[in-house]
Amino acid sequence: MSIEDRAKATASNLEGKAKEAMGEVTGDPQDKAEGKMKQAEGQTRHAGEDLKDKVKDTIDKL
Repeated sequence: MSIEDRAKATASNLEGKAKEAMGEVTGDPQDKAEGKMKQAEGQTRHAGEDLKDKVKDTIDKL
């Protein structure tokens, strides 16, 4: 996984956590939902990059 892709995934996850927390504080269910969606996006990016790494490692072993 490139450092840039990892940073984007982590940033998305952190942004989602912050937005969800803000929704908790303000009682805004839309902010909470958007925060959870951003976190899911970050996790999906991480999973995709992990898969790319595994495929690359497998190919390199051949």
